[in-house]
Amino acid sequence: MLRRKAESQLISWRDRRERKPLLVRGVRQCGKTHLLRKVARTLFDSVAYVNLENDPAARADFQAGLDPHRIVTALEARTGMRIVPGKTLIVIDEVQACEEALTSLKYFCEDAPEYHVAAAGSLLGIAINRDVHSFPVGKTETLRMVPLDFEEYLWARDRQGLADTIRESFEAMRALPPSLHEEALALYREYLVVGGMPEAVRIFTETNSVIDVAEQHRIILDGYSADLTKYASAELSAKVRACFDSLPAQLAKENRKFQYKVVRRGGNASVFGDALDWLALSGTVLNCTRVSQIESPLEAYVDLPNFKVYMSDTGLLVSKAGAQRADILSGLGSTFLGAVTENYVAQSLVANGLTLHYWTKDNRAEIDFVVESQGCLSAIEVKSGENTRARSLAGLKGSRAVDRLVRISAKPFGSAGQILSVPLYAAFCIDA
Repeated sequence: MLRRKAESQLISWRDRRERKPLLVRGVRQCGKTHLLRKVARTLFDSVAYVNLENDPAARADFQAGLDPHRIVTALEARTGMRIVPGKTLIVIDEVQACEEALTSLKYFCEDAPEYHVAAAGSLLGIAINRDVHSFPVGKTETLRMVPLDFEEYLWARDRQGLADTIRESFEAMRALPPSLHEEALALYREYLVVGGMPEAVRIFTETNSVIDVAEQHRIILDGYSADLTKYASAELSAKVRACFDSLPAQLAKENRKFQYKVVRRGGNASVFGDALDWLALSGTVLNCTRVSQIESPLEAYVDLPNFKVYMSDTGLLVSKAGAQRADILSGLGSTFLGAVTENYVAQSLVANGLTLHYWTKDNRAEIDFVVESQGCLSAIEVKSGENTRARSLAGLKGSRAVDRLVRISAKPFGSAGQILSVPLYAAFCIDA
């Protein structure tokens, strides 16, 4: 079974005295249901599980009324499972398929807090923005799931020791031995192709076949298309698909700023803005907005019309683009390899709970990522190889606003003046 960092968060939630129902959000196929089932087996005596997307009768149990005690009785009858407070985990999967079920979490919080209730949904961001039934604001706790990051991938590849060594080397800013450095880079490039979708990772660990992985990516991408027909109107669905299909081309440009004209000639925000919102709310893409200056708080300097969009998973990006996997595994340089590398760093930062921003100035200087955590600002430049000329980053030396200058590349750990050199395989260590 794949080990996930979110497991510790679920344990903390289970043990909290002032506990609220839990909402597990995340893009489809990122491991939400697997995580809940695994935790249920290890932390609870039993689990009462319903999937509201494929079971209309279970949806009817919630549509009949929002009293939590009546719902518990209905779930016992449906699942054949005795629901015991404190010992049974109630799992409501694909909760976005039934708005009443989402609203019922408010009443579990207020009237039946003794029950452990966890609801999961692939399109919760979409559901939350509906206005038919009220969202239980302040009555739930949220856990955001993302694809496996590279550290979790190393765990899955039975390389816990290497993951620990990378973290220790990051803290000391001490280079790994050359042979270990090359091994870590090879595993990193493998991760770019496989990605972090749990089923793709499982298949690769069992078969070592990138062809089998590519087939799994196709299944996942087809599932995204199926979601459009279920949860978006025909008009919106066409626009969402056009935006999504443009992502490889958007990222392959030297200037990765999202351009509506790449989606369709004459395209603009008024035509495609709602489609991009849908993709972001579903977790399918990651938004990275430009800031006009690098200063805390970053949100005060957001330049909304200018942004970049990344895919939620590098493996899906590689498969969707039809990229040469052999080239990526070999680390051969190309513009698209740079795009995949930048996408990988974006994933790593988001997995650590950071909001993505970037900075440009007069088309002469650009910082790929600027992130902030508890008032600490980091400026990050990303290189796919060892060519690390970092003029834009060097221009920030001496800036009082920036706490850390980071260059991520294929080079080992080290430092050059104020700039920290972080190897690509250690991006998961950057949390601010």
